[in-house]
Amino acid sequence: MPQEDWQLALKQSLTSVRHLADYFEFDASELETVESRYPMRISPYYLGLIEHVGDPIWKQCVPDILELEDSGLDDPLAEEDFSPTPAVIHRYPDRVIFLVSGSCAGYCRFCTRKRKVGCADMALSFRELRDGIDYIAANTQIRDVIFSGGDPLLLPDSVLQDLLARVHAIPHVEIIRIGTRVPVTLPERITERLCVLLKKFQPIYINTHFNHPRELTQQARNACSRLADAGIVLGNQTVLLRGVNDHADTIGELFRGLLRMRVRPYYLHHMDLTRGTGHFRTSVKTGLQIMHSLRGPVSGLASPHYVIDLPKGKGKVPLVPQYVKRKGETLFIHAEDGSVVEYPDVVDD
Repeated sequence: MPQEDWQLALKQSLTSVRHLADYFEFDASELETVESRYPMRISPYYLGLIEHVGDPIWKQCVPDILELEDSGLDDPLAEEDFSPTPAVIHRYPDRVIFLVSGSCAGYCRFCTRKRKVGCADMALSFRELRDGIDYIAANTQIRDVIFSGGDPLLLPDSVLQDLLARVHAIPHVEIIRIGTRVPVTLPERITERLCVLLKKFQPIYINTHFNHPRELTQQARNACSRLADAGIVLGNQTVLLRGVNDHADTIGELFRGLLRMRVRPYYLHHMDLTRGTGHFRTSVKTGLQIMHSLRGPVSGLASPHYVIDLPKGKGKVPLVPQYVKRKGETLFIHAEDGSVVEYPDVVDD
């Protein structure tokens, strides 16, 4: 079968900082050690959004030596502890994450699954995927299945359709969600054929991942329009990133732009405690100030929940003042199960 345009574009992605040095002036040698630990992939489209070294697009996709100097957690959300099979993360009673892909169109430098996305141990076999589906089918309390990875939309249409059909046919599964960043990094993947395929499995929801207003290009708008016209509900999960979007004006512009694209801001995530991502972490105070600044100037439709995903699988907690107390550099956050979790915070500059 001939390859589609998006597959050909993906093959042309940059996977080496040495090749990136053909486009920008920087010292590639010191970043090769980072690349050998945490893979790099930048699609031709996303590469074209970089204006200069160190800009908000560059920081999201290009390795940084600081990734090797951070002492965070390999598995900050204890996903391995909640994985009854390699393809399933079952942290909440009524919903599971179904890991269907091990690769992305671009490897975000702040990824929660930085330890394995793009690496050989993230590649799942057909047998492991079938075991995941069997697990979902055997647990009748599961109503919501979230396709994740890696990026599910990097799967060929035929493979994606097969997995969606098998999960959709399980009687107790009520909705399917897909987490994807291809509208941001590889918008040409959102073809009319893909939209027709997805429409077969309603109700289906897609959460994408725009982090900066410069990602709201015409190509991205067209991709989101095709999905919305197919009846797919679109949400967005933004990560609060130091040096990328940690200003109220930037976040406000991003969220207003998303609404114009029929994408509802869903979460603003505080950075997880993932090893290799500490240089992106802001203080919780910064996030709370940004959320406060949105009230009034920005429609309530564009005000997502500001959340922190607590370590050890304690769950997502909305960050509002009554949930958080501070003592020095430590926050005390009330978790979903009633416990109080100590959480290290960043000190404001």
